[in-house]
Amino acid sequence: MKDAKIYGLCLERLKHQIGNARLRPSGALPRYPARVLLESYCTGDMEEIIDILELYDIELHTPRHLREKLEDLSYTASLLLRETLRFAYTDEGHLGLYLTFQEEQRPFSQPDSLLLEGAAS
Repeated sequence: MKDAKIYGLCLERLKHQIGNARLRPSGALPRYPARVLLESYCTGDMEEIIDILELYDIELHTPRHLREKLEDLSYTASLLLRETLRFAYTDEGHLGLYLTFQEEQRPFSQPDSLLLEGAAS
């Protein structure tokens, strides 16, 4: 992985957050026990997401290209941290990075919606 890019993610911060997530009691996660929100970026706006995560080499600023870039980023971070990480929207509509304890049926998703659902690609 000599060409790995992690953009605006901080691996040390994520390691710390993963450690904390593993210490949480299972009853603290009543709705989605298979995953835990590690970071919320407090926005669902595509341009803000690109700026926050420093995704400046994204080909085109479209929902599809953003989704592909976030999939690549979460895959790279997952390999580096040896954990399963995925981006999805929170219930509030903000982009979030999730630690997944079990494989989900649909990658890059949250129950009942996909990231950037309804946006033109």
